[in-house]
Amino acid sequence: MTALYRKQPPVLRLWAAHLFFIVLSNYAVQIPVSVFGIETTWGTFTYPFLFVLTDLTVRLFGQRSARRLVFMAMMPALLMSYLVGTLFELGQYRGLAALSEFSLFIFRIALASFAGYVVGQLLDITVFQRLRDTGDWWVAPSAASVFGNLIDTAIFYSVAFYQTSDPYLAANWVWLGSVDYVVKIISGLLIFVPVYGAVLSIVTRRLRSRN
Repeated sequence: MTALYRKQPPVLRLWAAHLFFIVLSNYAVQIPVSVFGIETTWGTFTYPFLFVLTDLTVRLFGQRSARRLVFMAMMPALLMSYLVGTLFELGQYRGLAALSEFSLFIFRIALASFAGYVVGQLLDITVFQRLRDTGDWWVAPSAASVFGNLIDTAIFYSVAFYQTSDPYLAANWVWLGSVDYVVKIISGLLIFVPVYGAVLSIVTRRLRSRN
């Protein structure tokens, strides 16, 4: 089955949304949070929105448009993640003077995000495309989220925090990454997949009404 909507996707809005959630997540991943006694970071709850955006793009406009968005967003996201991460390192505003000093800690987070984003999103697109024509609408986004998040999380935490300068993150990156992945999958299946279904229904009706 081809894309549901044959016209050009709203590229700039989707591109801006990708950048927003990438930068927000790279900032949020520096801030630990405890949820029901489980130690994780705020990035766990912001990054899954990227998979919702990607899956909706594949469903509505096709995998080619989704891949185009990933490649359009990856380099600006790397630069913006470093700038924002440097200004707000560990959640604290450091002022513009911080930009005059190179931060390896922040650069590793930005680089890890870059690598995890590209590989994870492309895997998500591939899995979603293969399963999109199955009978139930939720199968493709659920499977794509499981596999895409797995590779994304593994790449991100290993590149960003293995032997990093932050003692807490250096000592706990495997645990944080594992918890991050489990929480992402649980929240994805319980929250983000239903959000995908609801948004898909609304957007599809609106787009078809304009034809």
